[in-house]
Amino acid sequence: MKIKVCGLRDNIREIAELPPDFMGFIFYERSPRYVGKDFVMPALPEGIQKIGVFVKASVEEVEQLARQYGLTGVQLHGNETPEFCTQVKAAGLKVIKAFAVDTAFDFEEVGEFEGKADLFLFDTKGAGYGGHGMPFDWDILSKYKGTTPFLVAGGISNENLGELLKLRHPLFAGVDINSLYETAAGVKDARAVAEAIKKVRNHEAL
Repeated sequence: MKIKVCGLRDNIREIAELPPDFMGFIFYERSPRYVGKDFVMPALPEGIQKIGVFVKASVEEVEQLARQYGLTGVQLHGNETPEFCTQVKAAGLKVIKAFAVDTAFDFEEVGEFEGKADLFLFDTKGAGYGGHGMPFDWDILSKYKGTTPFLVAGGISNENLGELLKLRHPLFAGVDINSLYETAAGVKDARAVAEAIKKVRNHEAL
C-alpha cells in the first residue's frame, strides 16, 4: 500500500523525511498549490518518487518540466487521450491518469487507458481539478473491473483514513492525501502526514 502526498510547495524537505512513497508537485497555474515559475526542487531521498501534476498541458511541456525537475512520473488530471499517455510513457515517465468520480461515474470509461497508464487515480468530482476536500462514496469502487492498480484521492483525512484502508479491492494500491493535511495551501502539517503514513504502514503489516 503506497501513500502519496500531493500539492507540496513549501515544507518539502520536512515531509520528505517522513517519508511518503510519492510526492506530488502541481504545475497547473490555476491551482492554489501551483509550485510557481521560480520553483526549485530540493534534493529528496532516492526512494521517493517525484510526481508532476498536469492539467491540459502539451506532451512537450510535460516532458520539458519532467527533465527540468527530475520527475519520476506525471499525474494527468485533464482530458488527456490514451495516445497522450502512451507518448509520455515512451519518454520513460510513470503515468498516473486521474478520473473525477461521483455516483454516476461509469468505470467503463477507463477501459481505453488500460495499458497506457501505470496507475489510475480515482478522485472526487468537483468544479475544479482536485483539492476539493470531499470524499466520494468509496463503495462504488467495487464497480471497477479493470486491470490497472489505482490510488484513491479526495477528502481523505486521519479521521476517515482507517475506513478507507478497509476497502477490499485487489487493485487498491494506495492513497493520495492533500488538502485536509494542510495548514495553508501548499504547506503540509507534518504531524498529521506522519500519522497518515504510520496508519498506511501499519495496515501493510496486517
